Amino acid sequence: MDQEDKLDGRLNGEQFEPDRPDTMAMRLLFTILIAMMVSVSQTVLGVLTIIQLIIMALNKGTPNPNLAGFGTDLGVWIAKAVRYMTAGSNVKPWPWSDLD
Repeated sequence: MDQEDKLDGRLNGEQFEPDRPDTMAMRLLFTILIAMMVSVSQTVLGVLTIIQLIIMALNKGTPNPNLAGFGTDLGVWIAKAVRYMTAGSNVKPWPWSDLD
């Protein structure tokens, strides 16, 4: 299985929907919390990008694989957060569910 297949499985793989959806009040609360977390993740993404560009400049274009992997994980998390926030899914993102 190559990296593309693994990523596709993490984004589109089986998600275990909760037995019953959240009430509107709980969904609103979780949506606000997740929106704040997405805001923080944007800052983390900006810092990560700058650090990776510096590393690549120092290493003749070779990226740090750990930072690249973290970027993939962050992207998967953001995708799951957006799906919950827009009611595309009832599965809350990490830390309420697995990142996988």
